[in-house]
Amino acid sequence: MPQHHRLDPAVPWVEVVTTDADWDAADPALLTSMLSQLVLIRTFEEYVLELAKAGLVHGPAHSSIGQEAGAVGSILPLTSKDTVNGSHRGHHQFLAKVLAHVEPKGIDPRQEFSPDVRAVLLRSLAEICGLDRGFSHGRGGSMHLQWKEAGAIGTNAIVGGGVPLAAGSAWAHRQSGTDAVSVTYFGDGATNIGSTLETLNLASAWRLPLCFFIENNRYAVSTNVTEATGEPRLSARGPGFGIASWKVDGMNPLAVHLTMNEALAHMRDGKGPAVIEADVYRYFHQNGPFPGSAFGYRTKEEEKQWRDRDPIKQLSGHLTRRGILAQTEIDATIERATKLMAEIGDVLLEPLPGGKPGQRRIRPAEWPDPAFADVGVRGDLSEFADARFADHDTFTGELAEQKFIDAVAGVMGRRMATDGTVVVMGEDVHRLSGGTNGATRGLKEAHPDRVLGTPISENAFTGLGGGIALDGRYRPVVEFMYADFMWVAADQLFNQIAKARHMYGGDGAVPFVLRSKVAMGTGYGSQHSMDPAGIFATSAGWRIVAPTTPFDYVGLMNSALRCDDPVVVLEHVDLYTSVGQGPVDDLDYCIPVGKAAVRRAGSQLTVISYLAMTGYVLEAVESLGTVDAEVIDLRWLDRASIDWDTIGESIKKTGNVLIAEQGALGTSYGGWLSDEIQRRFFDWLDQPVQRVTGGEASPSISKVLERAAIARTEEASAKLDEMSGY
Repeated sequence: MPQHHRLDPAVPWVEVVTTDADWDAADPALLTSMLSQLVLIRTFEEYVLELAKAGLVHGPAHSSIGQEAGAVGSILPLTSKDTVNGSHRGHHQFLAKVLAHVEPKGIDPRQEFSPDVRAVLLRSLAEICGLDRGFSHGRGGSMHLQWKEAGAIGTNAIVGGGVPLAAGSAWAHRQSGTDAVSVTYFGDGATNIGSTLETLNLASAWRLPLCFFIENNRYAVSTNVTEATGEPRLSARGPGFGIASWKVDGMNPLAVHLTMNEALAHMRDGKGPAVIEADVYRYFHQNGPFPGSAFGYRTKEEEKQWRDRDPIKQLSGHLTRRGILAQTEIDATIERATKLMAEIGDVLLEPLPGGKPGQRRIRPAEWPDPAFADVGVRGDLSEFADARFADHDTFTGELAEQKFIDAVAGVMGRRMATDGTVVVMGEDVHRLSGGTNGATRGLKEAHPDRVLGTPISENAFTGLGGGIALDGRYRPVVEFMYADFMWVAADQLFNQIAKARHMYGGDGAVPFVLRSKVAMGTGYGSQHSMDPAGIFATSAGWRIVAPTTPFDYVGLMNSALRCDDPVVVLEHVDLYTSVGQGPVDDLDYCIPVGKAAVRRAGSQLTVISYLAMTGYVLEAVESLGTVDAEVIDLRWLDRASIDWDTIGESIKKTGNVLIAEQGALGTSYGGWLSDEIQRRFFDWLDQPVQRVTGGEASPSISKVLERAAIARTEEASAKLDEMSGY
């Protein structure tokens, strides 16, 4: 018979339970501050539900009533330098953080609430109602609350979506040499999400000062935690990843406070991340002012059992038992909070004209200007005010023939040497003499703490890079080994990074660079060969650059790294070994955002292309010898950066347009571009805009089938020949 040896986790996993002795030892000022926060948050949430019931909150109102102790107990030990983010049910976490920021010494429940407390509650309520005076001018609403000055870096509507972003904040804290930590709050449902599990692993591997705070309220909408997982003690996730973990009664604010202090000591001592599972209970349904029992998935008996353990009731009992506050003083605190919320409501609301008594509406002056709808999708590029621009015709430095991939490695080396904020991360970027293609050659040796080889977890390390960018102290460059991997990290790329600036008010920089490799033609098949330009072009917020020469790569990468918007830099494997003119010593110039390059002048036909297809088009034009085509290399592909001046000047000269790209028809970049050209320049066109693309299907492994699926010189030649006879 085989022997069996019990395996124990390498890290502690404990449950924290308080006694009356702990309550007796607690500082009275701590307990009264807890009461003030609990009462203010509870009263605020009740007022939000009142407005929601009256139809005055547009969208969901995910109440945290019943869960306040987890937020208050865990946030009071933090400083304003510590950062927190949360989920769609995040009012209580946000309020606890901002209240602690404006009143760092605590809030005395026996005194009138300060103007600062009044101001943050007003701005929070305005944001939830979608109003201009809100923290994000109403764009974030209930689910996207952010005030970075207070360390509240943003609640998030995607389950588990904010967890990797918090890891980025934690990395920036540590890299900056501070002892600050990051806390990410999420519910039981998010513990089964890939982004959460990937980040648990990454945070453990890199020993990040990140607390994973699980609010186990037992229900993901209406699905009980026991239905969704085989181990409903969710803190068990921690030891599996080598993370010290705590479980605590989340209805007990003191127990949570003591637990967080233990976790903080662990993280501030450099021992890595922590997991805290707080058992809490939301009194109401997923959204709105009705209990879960009204929808049949909970019983009234269960709800009563949890309400009997209400955190305000528990704390009040100890305050009166110890003689710190009389019940009349507690009642007066609740009354003052209720009065404060009514006064705040009067700032935002007015009687409904012609309505019934008591009916109200939002004051018209509080709404944002509709013209603000698209403001702040991207920045204004003011960060380029002092940039040194150069192009092929204005560059004064020495040029020489060089490999494209050498320009990639060269400019990255230069930027990391001159800018200590640049950090590079991705799979194998620290190995193999510069990753799989040599793009990061020499960087790990020169900058060991800023070149991060990641686990295979695109969602986690992309989101971590996004969190670093939002933090603002560093500029991440994230490498995808293949462009197809963007689908694995799609939430972070499109829901988080692309939308962050706009969603949180329009004025926050997101200096994130993604290097993404296009590998069609290499035999890597359907899942490693896509051109993602068409997908990124549909996502407001992204800028897209597509260098085709060594000279362009240097200038475009410098611009990407200077830009305060997220930029995807597309690289094509066909170009890596190509040779062209590139700078010898001067690696510091920028190519202007939104400037295309005319690779060949012509008068008969305008061909618009990018990446490797530009070279194939030039080859086709020269081989035909019968078409006087003007070939434009776009270089910048996103909607905001298209060089319409160059395109328009060419179209007005030729009257004919061909858009040539290699990739598949369905995800093509040229579809939206042709539509835009035909609407902008219809009067100058002699025929409809023509296109060359790959096939409908993704490229296959077979060399013959792969070639049949993509466009190159032959396809361009055939279309040019066809158009020349029009």
